[in-house]
Amino acid sequence: MKPLRKIAFVINKEKDGAAEVARELVAATRAAGVALKQTTRCPIPRGYLEGCDACCVVGGDGTLLGTAREAARWNVPLIGVNQGSLGFLTTFSADEALQLFPELLAGRFHVDHRAMLDCSTGPGVHDLALNDVLVKSEANSRIVRLEVLADGELVTTYNCDGLIFSTATGSTAYNLSAGGPIIHPDAGVIAMTPICPHTLSNRAIIFRQEVKLRVINRTEDCPLLVAMDGQLDLRVGMGSPIDICLSKLQVPLAHRDDYSHFAVVRTKLKWGGEVVSTP
Repeated sequence: MKPLRKIAFVINKEKDGAAEVARELVAATRAAGVALKQTTRCPIPRGYLEGCDACCVVGGDGTLLGTAREAARWNVPLIGVNQGSLGFLTTFSADEALQLFPELLAGRFHVDHRAMLDCSTGPGVHDLALNDVLVKSEANSRIVRLEVLADGELVTTYNCDGLIFSTATGSTAYNLSAGGPIIHPDAGVIAMTPICPHTLSNRAIIFRQEVKLRVINRTEDCPLLVAMDGQLDLRVGMGSPIDICLSKLQVPLAHRDDYSHFAVVRTKLKWGGEVVSTP
């Protein structure tokens, strides 16, 4: 990467210590002579990242998700500084960010491109999700009957609390909590995981990256909620199908050169196992 000329900061001031860390990073940016802009708004407004070489997100994974759509649209790498809890996406700790920020400003980082979902609920009504698309009843207590088609072919009809459509990146989020598989982020696939299905044989299904999925509501008098990354809800007209596929846009995430996805998984999920050097 070339040295950064302009960087944007997105700061979640509700996270303990985020404002203090951001102040130090902003001071280091100014000392390096790099132009900057900063906001505490999240999700960030359309066009906020135009003209930026990178965006530093100081908060948790939710803060980064609120920045991901614009990062994909403008192809701006996201530097995630974790001031939240798990931090699957915000992979730099505060100490790492403070120590390595001069190198990051110099462009010395690796960029990993992550797939996004494109979801449409009607003509002109669509948006992007980095983690997942949730389809459920607007009323939390209602079971829904959802018909799923893949490339026009019937998969099955679910009686369940809802369906989670996940990217490989989002497989460690809601998908994992609902019993879905962990997927390596380089895998170009979509996982579909039913929430509390009313049959023991219904399990998660993995679809190829080119698949075009369609969900049709077969529940009488029950409007659906379509949630994108848990932050943005799309309107669903009565009888309108929900179409989901992988987007042509991807989110560029900045990592250290020695970044290891499985090291992050072991740490965040508290798995056992140590790295043993081989002779």
